[in-house]
Amino acid sequence: METFEEHRTHLVAVATRILGPGGDAEDAVQEAWLRYSRTDVSEVENLRGWLTTVVSRICLDQLRSRTARREDIVETHLERASAAPTPEDDAVVAEAVGGAIQTVLDELSPPERVAFVLHDLFAVSFDEIAQMLDRSPAATRQLASRARRRIRGTTPATAPGREVVEAFLKAARAGEFDSLLELLDPSVVCRADATSVAMGGPVPLIVGAHDVATRFNGGAAALFTTIVDGLAGAAWMYRGEAKVVFDFTIVDDKIVAIDMLSDPDVMAGLVLEKV
Repeated sequence: METFEEHRTHLVAVATRILGPGGDAEDAVQEAWLRYSRTDVSEVENLRGWLTTVVSRICLDQLRSRTARREDIVETHLERASAAPTPEDDAVVAEAVGGAIQTVLDELSPPERVAFVLHDLFAVSFDEIAQMLDRSPAATRQLASRARRRIRGTTPATAPGREVVEAFLKAARAGEFDSLLELLDPSVVCRADATSVAMGGPVPLIVGAHDVATRFNGGAAALFTTIVDGLAGAAWMYRGEAKVVFDFTIVDDKIVAIDMLSDPDVMAGLVLEKV
């Protein structure tokens, strides 16, 4: 049976990326351990996912508490010193999102920050994040999109992940199966919303590099590279209108998730730009 310690490193990484440098991340993981120790998890099918949800909710509460404290400080004109982050703390955050992006993360609302970090850095689906935030998946996607657009202002003009997406589409069109596998994380997931499936798309969920590569191998001829909310993606166009958007999640130059989006409510909130 899986144990908490098997997932501690992952949980510390999640908490650190949500909360930033300092000791709060370790506190969040310790609180998660306490909840784990008091809960019967024998019937939990995905312990890693369950623990990620617990830690994320604890971090969300901490972010909201920070926001409330900052507002109190401004209102009462008080200043409170905080411990300076250590070089080790800075290194962890820099590795995850970069120093410039961390500054912007600190300015995001707690829900925006959680949605962006969990989806863009850890490939957690918006359905799962929506449950944590008590919002709809469409609303949760908008939170991450707003965060991404703000963060984009601190990054180069070239959309992050563009080279990976273009290499993926090129390999798919040419039927280069091995090249596709090299670009995909072994645990990659391809998710299609209900509207995409109704339009003749794939099954709602495909898991694993082999199956995802098989799905796209020899295809993608009608897909065009685009920018989706500031990040590289692709779209299937019909009469000049995007009918299906392919939202790529890329971590360490590997594709960890591909979301096929056609739902009108979601599409209405996306910002698409030509490459």
